[in-house]
Amino acid sequence: MTTKHHPNREFDLNNELAAKPFFKIGEVAKLVGVKPHVIRYWETEFPSLTPKKNPSGQRIYVKGDIEAIVEIKNLLYNERYTISGARQMLNRQKEVSGNPPAMDATRVQALVSLRELIYELLTLLERQPTL
Repeated sequence: MTTKHHPNREFDLNNELAAKPFFKIGEVAKLVGVKPHVIRYWETEFPSLTPKKNPSGQRIYVKGDIEAIVEIKNLLYNERYTISGARQMLNRQKEVSGNPPAMDATRVQALVSLRELIYELLTLLERQPTL
């Protein structure tokens, strides 16, 4: 089931994340709307996704881990990236923002495009003769 970005769902997720400092994989799966095996698979494909384990070996996810999972899900399910493409986009986001990949991929693309347009405009303006 594909879910589109929904502001109320994001608000609910933020409330859930504020309620507890850490979550188990089943809880994360319910919050994000994917099966636990999908999250485990993503851990093998996305190096930035590395939850800690408690003494009994259960995965423990913190807010940053869950935000990364939400971003991965958005790239794969909504933006329709391949695993490889999503990995590249997350790496680009990290380079552009200097932060962990929590920023929306579309916003990053828009900022990169805007920066390129500004440089093109500056180049054109420098070539224009002064009146």
